[in-house]
Amino acid sequence: MPPKILVTGGAGYIGSHACKALAAAGYVPVTYDNLCTGWRDAVRFGPFERGDLSDRARLEQVFADHRPVAVMHFAALSQVGEAMQDPGKYWRGNVCASLTLIEAMLAAGVRDMVFSSTCATYGDQDGVMLDETTAQAPLNAYGGSKRAIEDMLRDFGASHGLRSVIFRYFNVAGADPEAEVGEFHQPETHLIPLILDALDGRRPALTIHGTDYPTPDGTCIRDYVHVMDLVEAHLLGLNWLRAPGHLPQGGTELFCLGTGRGFSVREVLDQAGQITSRPVPVTEGPRRPGDAVKLVSGSEKAGRVLGWQPQRSTLSCMISDAWRWHQTGHYAG
Repeated sequence: MPPKILVTGGAGYIGSHACKALAAAGYVPVTYDNLCTGWRDAVRFGPFERGDLSDRARLEQVFADHRPVAVMHFAALSQVGEAMQDPGKYWRGNVCASLTLIEAMLAAGVRDMVFSSTCATYGDQDGVMLDETTAQAPLNAYGGSKRAIEDMLRDFGASHGLRSVIFRYFNVAGADPEAEVGEFHQPETHLIPLILDALDGRRPALTIHGTDYPTPDGTCIRDYVHVMDLVEAHLLGLNWLRAPGHLPQGGTELFCLGTGRGFSVREVLDQAGQITSRPVPVTEGPRRPGDAVKLVSGSEKAGRVLGWQPQRSTLSCMISDAWRWHQTGHYAG
């Protein structure tokens, strides 16, 4: 019987792609999702168990029924604006829920977790090449809650032998090249799908927030990683975690995932226009409060330890794959 992996948030954008990668690698991904932002239609590669992470009894039932060998934890609230307005929702929905998950998995005898964290734990590190040694200074409850979960994993590692791999990264883009699953948020907040919405008339135009940044073209720069590269890193992390001798009982290993370069808003717009052969309707607006000039992350450690290389994380590949999905892909429920 192939080993099962419990994938929290497996009906979401990144989680559904992770489930596809897990199935292709010989695992059985068991999606656990409450569908507050995920989609039942995205669960295509293994069993689906609907439930909330705060429901300890439901989690215990799922662990008993499926007996997973590890957990891949993607489920989280992740909207920065909402986190600023309602921090309690994020501390309950991310931190308290993750505590319930960790306690349930340990009670079931599961000791291995791959945790999807965020570079938002670093706060505003403008112009710095982020790595695993960079100081953390989150600016909101989203970044703060993710940092708290990282601390929780270390604490439970020391006390209960929990072993974990933690990944931090910035923006995820692109889609499954075969267009079985893709990026579909409602409402949409990510740059590339917003551009594609403007291209096919689902929204009137793409607004550039700030054109006077000290960058070559005046727009801010962000690091992007292709979703398939990202989930490949999680798969590599899972296999590394489960291999004998890599982590002692109770160990935690942290990896940053990025290209180290980043792309400006205008670069993304120009590439989207070239790939689709359509002009992108654009309006220009003022800077948004708190937006940094340049946020990028390196990935030297992930390459050295895990052998991870972001092969699809070029702008042309990310937009081409996203456009392929965008033209036909959507979830009804």
